[in-house]
Amino acid sequence: MNTVPIPRVVIAGTNSGVGKTTIVAGLLAAYRASGHGVQSFKVGPDYIDPGFHKIASGRESYNLDSWLVPSDTLPSFFASMADDADLAIIEGVMGLYDGGREGVSSTAQIAKQLGAPVVLVIDCKAMGESAAAIAMGFREYDKDVDFKGVILNRLGSDNHERMVREGMEKIGVPVIGAIRRDDRMHSPERHLGLTPVTEVDPTEAIATIQHAVESMVDLEALYKVAASAAPMPAPIDITKGVTKRTKIGVAYDEAFSFYYPASLSALEAQGAELVYFSPLKDSAIPDVDGLVFGGGFPEMFLQALSENTAMKESIRKANQCSMPIYAECGGLMYLCEHIHDFDGNVFDTVGVVPANCVMQQKLQKVGYVTATAKRNTLLGNTGTALHGHEFHFSTMEPTIEEFPWAFHLEGGRKPQSYDGGYATDNVLASYLHLNFAGSLEGAKHFVDMCEAFCRHVRSLWSY
Repeated sequence: MNTVPIPRVVIAGTNSGVGKTTIVAGLLAAYRASGHGVQSFKVGPDYIDPGFHKIASGRESYNLDSWLVPSDTLPSFFASMADDADLAIIEGVMGLYDGGREGVSSTAQIAKQLGAPVVLVIDCKAMGESAAAIAMGFREYDKDVDFKGVILNRLGSDNHERMVREGMEKIGVPVIGAIRRDDRMHSPERHLGLTPVTEVDPTEAIATIQHAVESMVDLEALYKVAASAAPMPAPIDITKGVTKRTKIGVAYDEAFSFYYPASLSALEAQGAELVYFSPLKDSAIPDVDGLVFGGGFPEMFLQALSENTAMKESIRKANQCSMPIYAECGGLMYLCEHIHDFDGNVFDTVGVVPANCVMQQKLQKVGYVTATAKRNTLLGNTGTALHGHEFHFSTMEPTIEEFPWAFHLEGGRKPQSYDGGYATDNVLASYLHLNFAGSLEGAKHFVDMCEAFCRHVRSLWSY
């Protein structure tokens, strides 16, 4: 088996909120500034953090998730994305050992699958040598994790740093970096976490973080940690020789920005040419054979989305002509008849899905789920099982009695069993987030449907 050296390191945390995304953005920017090609990854089903990675590194950031992408294919997936980089930096999710039920897709699990060494970020605010006890616990909890050191964050003074370093020396844990508190290294947040980079410009904050990392992190030592990882199997180019056979419109703007780059690449690998458009700003869909509406924050742009009547009519006409339309979460919301915002205001939306979406003050669903098709859908026939993720504050309320539910779903952080989504011959819309890189049959089925529409229907009408 051919192998390739891929220097790689996981930046993990003791828990959410310790500053992983901030530090990873700084590392990416610092290595990039020094002339390194650095590829970033994010553990788990996160859409927002990779946006910050992309700005800092100048490259797309990819998600690593053993639920959405089968574990046995994850190493080859990783190698293909990192093959042309000098260094791969993987940001963990939550705490090092946290993930889905029974540790599914935890940072530790991903690190072991990829043979990647781990550096732990510890928020040292309001503690001294106790930070060493935390580090020792994380190091000893799972000896199969290649624990290589720590980055100390939010230190208050030279004396504070000295106390923490002395504790780390006692237990033999290398300190790779020691970063001082700085309120400028902060990004705005909202109900789903950080605000996406499609709505804010983090360039100044990332520059501040970069300068802090360059002066407070031993970048050479961190690279040596990454270079200690064993070679990986050489990747295979799945797009080689692919012929484009259909065009698919992808809604992408401030309201719809939740896409896994690898998921879109999987559609391209099946022969799709992707054409991007904006439901916020454009007056009509592009000249395509199918539509994809990803997740995002349509609830933050309801006035503009509602007032763009030309776009809504264009989508309705496409639906009437049986164009394949696939939507996830925020896309589902937009395709419904109305959206009720957090204050109870009601906005007219597309109306392809006979339901209303109502924003709630509390998180409604979160976690990994298995979705089994209750009927034939754009992604497969009845009985097709898909691994996905849900995270939403809204509820969907059907406006017809005989509602064509798309899936029977099981799972979530609080295990539940329920029906969800909407499916007809040409529409599939649900709260389910998928990564087509882990559902290649679903990607192929959708592209096949779009190609069939192009061949048999599209020539009969214009829009």
